[in-house]
Amino acid sequence: MPNPSKQNNSDLASARKLQGLLAVGHLANDWSPAAIWLLAPAIGLAFDLQPSQIGLLITLHSFGAALAYLPAGILSDRVQRPGKLLLFTFWWVGLGYFLASFAQNFWILAAVLAIAGMGDAAWHPIATGALARRFPTRKGLALGIHAVGGTLAEVFSPLVIGILLSVMEWRSALQLSILPPLIMGVVFYKFRNTIPISTTSSISKVDLINLLRSWTTRKGLALITAITTYNMALIALMTISPLFVQRELGYSTSETGLFFALAMLIGATGQPLVGRWSDRIGRRRVFICGLTIAGACALLATGFPHQGWTAGVLIAAMATLVFVRSSVLAMAVDHSGQREATTLGFSFALMDGVGALGGVTAGLIGNFELHYAFSLAAGFSLISIGITAIALSEHPRTNYPSSTHNR
Repeated sequence: MPNPSKQNNSDLASARKLQGLLAVGHLANDWSPAAIWLLAPAIGLAFDLQPSQIGLLITLHSFGAALAYLPAGILSDRVQRPGKLLLFTFWWVGLGYFLASFAQNFWILAAVLAIAGMGDAAWHPIATGALARRFPTRKGLALGIHAVGGTLAEVFSPLVIGILLSVMEWRSALQLSILPPLIMGVVFYKFRNTIPISTTSSISKVDLINLLRSWTTRKGLALITAITTYNMALIALMTISPLFVQRELGYSTSETGLFFALAMLIGATGQPLVGRWSDRIGRRRVFICGLTIAGACALLATGFPHQGWTAGVLIAAMATLVFVRSSVLAMAVDHSGQREATTLGFSFALMDGVGALGGVTAGLIGNFELHYAFSLAAGFSLISIGITAIALSEHPRTNYPSSTHNR
């Protein structure tokens, strides 16, 4: 007879291996896109761009990525072996950002960055969908651990880029940023078949109709609005804060990289814990608490923009918004109750597509005074809090079971 204890240990080891592999893959795939946060001010200086144009560059970069999220999620729900799809994304990212380094004007650069970002975008719904299927009762924790990989990319990539920009131009720094995804593209080949095989049937027209119905209810539309305004707040802060600390506080590129890295590091370390809290005490409570803290910090930075502690307040605001990201994604899956990869693809498209408008909006306001953009982020947070408090309940929606597959 099989030993239950050994079987449990084997399952636990397999689960940890899967989470670790996907977290490292997430870090490698997000490395080049994360470099853009620090490269954008340098690109702006090289191309003589206004803050609104820098914001537009980041918005177009995110919007291009958003176009790939939902198709990748649907494709992931149609194939049995998602590992091969994940392998392909590393090469798309590496080659795409390498080509972007040769762009000679703003619009060509924006277009190539948008296309390159699609490769990174495709990773997210495929990987998180696999995790949501593997850990159905611990989605918040599992997605939080996976998110650590991406957030660590936003810690170390800007930090490294900030140092590189002190000794080289932005094109060379961008070219060096493609090494992690390309290296992982070689390493991941060995592990491509270890990603759990999907046992659900291919997504059908009925599934998509049911999914659409779940998101066009009053609660679904409220959740869409809450998710997008949440990410508009985060992207507004991430767009303007590096520019602000350089232009207004006199930070060097290395110091700016450290500033940004610290915000993302604090956010990364908190995501699994916050994800677990949301599993236990409810997504809405965690979400509202996080946005309240972030909004208050953003308002402080608006009112006292040149104080010695302003950078610390901005770090707290960005880190807190990153904290709650895993609970946001888990809240979306809870609402849909089906087709995890497609649902997560839809959620990522909302956050990085519609939510990316926070970058260009913050840039437009920053044309007048950079710190005014922080009040915009606070406003977005307040809208998201209001919608969540009034229109969303704690209970996941499972009213639309698929007729074409079984759990």
